[in-house]
Amino acid sequence: MARAPLLQLSDISLTYGGDPVFDGLALTVQPGDRVALVGRNGSGKSTLMKVMAGLVEPDRGEVVISAGVSTGYMEQDPDLSGFETLGEFARDGLEPGEDYRVDMAAEGLKFDPNRPVATASGGERRRAALARLLAQAPELMLLDEPTNHLDIQAIGWLEEHLSQTRAAFVLISHDRAFLRRLTRATLWIDRGEVRRQERGFEGFEDWREASWAAEDDARHKLDRKIKAEARWAVEGISARRKRNQGRVRALAALRAERGSQIRRQGTAAMALDSGPQSGKKVIEAQGIAKTFGDRTILQPFDLRIQRGDRIAFVGPNGAGKTTLIKMLTGEIAPDEGRVILGTNLEVAVFDQARAALNPDQTLWESLTGDPEMRVSGRADQVMVRGTPKHVVAYLKDFLFDDAQARAPVRSLSGGEKARLLLARLMAKPSNLLVMDEPTNDLDVETLDLLQDLLGDYDGTVLLVSHDRDFIDRVADTTVAMEGDGRAVVYAGGWTDYQAQRGQDDAPAVAAAPSPRPAAAPSEKPKAAAQGLSFTEKHRLDSLPGVIERLEAEIAKLTEFLSDPNLFATAPAKFQKASTALSERQAALADAEEEWMTLEEKAG
Repeated sequence: MARAPLLQLSDISLTYGGDPVFDGLALTVQPGDRVALVGRNGSGKSTLMKVMAGLVEPDRGEVVISAGVSTGYMEQDPDLSGFETLGEFARDGLEPGEDYRVDMAAEGLKFDPNRPVATASGGERRRAALARLLAQAPELMLLDEPTNHLDIQAIGWLEEHLSQTRAAFVLISHDRAFLRRLTRATLWIDRGEVRRQERGFEGFEDWREASWAAEDDARHKLDRKIKAEARWAVEGISARRKRNQGRVRALAALRAERGSQIRRQGTAAMALDSGPQSGKKVIEAQGIAKTFGDRTILQPFDLRIQRGDRIAFVGPNGAGKTTLIKMLTGEIAPDEGRVILGTNLEVAVFDQARAALNPDQTLWESLTGDPEMRVSGRADQVMVRGTPKHVVAYLKDFLFDDAQARAPVRSLSGGEKARLLLARLMAKPSNLLVMDEPTNDLDVETLDLLQDLLGDYDGTVLLVSHDRDFIDRVADTTVAMEGDGRAVVYAGGWTDYQAQRGQDDAPAVAAAPSPRPAAAPSEKPKAAAQGLSFTEKHRLDSLPGVIERLEAEIAKLTEFLSDPNLFATAPAKFQKASTALSERQAALADAEEEWMTLEEKAG
């Protein structure tokens, strides 16, 4: 017997004072759905998710959540007012005795539940909101950019958690690898229309291109028909006194249909000017080291960067990636060793903190107020790679409209702020580009364009990113911060780094540590590449971390169930925990069997 859908949207229309965001929208989320929600920045993805969560009331239509279905929504900017610590916020609404769920999520997502809300960063607040949602374990999870501000290890933990959940989820993310692994269906928002395909994100780009090709073909046919009918109408005036009025009306209808078609949003007209050529040797680091107090940020490290190199810096949040780059570019001095900068360097920096953007300025002021972009005597022009250009015209190159030019920066979405920062960056000639988390909040199409620009850029690129797919597409060298101040250089991007690095010291995919000594599979994870496919080797490398996480959860559930009064005082909790324990024990048995099978095959 088919189960009722978890969520239904019927005939949804929503307008924010202008063109409708949605009109006549309908969609359904079924039990077990794992859905990617994709679309251009500004297409309405977050708005649609808020409608699904009941936080935005549509102008027309109906949102129906089936009786008894629990839903949870993780927004991009959670409100933590009224809570003293991140843990207090994350545990709010949980039943007594279920705090262990937050503790496990905090270990995996790597934040301190005791951190005061007043001193927590935006990234820590988002991780607490994500932990709160995971701990509540609703039947339907609505996740808006959950990987933003997570490092690669935490993204791996979240991937593993979501891959094992029985809950349905709808997921907005820019992280291609994350979407490819987790999703089985795709909702695509395009010019106010929502289309669904029963395939995960892996098939999205082929589907999108095929849909656009069919649309272009239909448009060309309509244009040809309009031309033919218009030619008949003109000739008919001289050939006949009384024209076929029905055919004239049909021509008017065809023209109205063509006029009502909404043009696809183009890609941003971004360009990079590499400026004057730098010397062949861009940076040479000789034995540089850094400590802060008693903490070692970087052990003595050597690196030579040549003109045209694309170097990615990877590692957990707080490992010292940004500090290392600042030493390499001369912004801060190392405690030991020296950095030799090449000749004729012009550096441009994309800052993940968006510190270059003043939220109280308008977009216009953000560009014209930059001393490096200001055109003397002209308040309406900016200097773009040596050529004056009207500020609104330049903003349009980055997909901003006329009205947004005078809007405050604070009104922009995360993706729009990233595009504005790119506009500032790309106006200036450079030959050394430092990009610290440039992929956060950018849509897939803009990421594709940025990747192409970096590929054609004549200068040198230093990239900090947690986006594995983007690193693979851009980097030819990877510097991995591997803990205790160790920085190690690997050839290639993320996948190459993973393949070269032995699992002995690789970060666990599941970050929650075991409360007791790890079982034998966790102690001997090194795989022989012979006889295994790349996917099998990756799975073998990740299984010890999965086993550790399952052991940790089993231990905590066993401790929770050891209360002799639990069944009498809270039978529902007892049943829920017992079911969870059985599921994890079965998953552990499967994981250990899979590990042994792969290890035997590898050997």
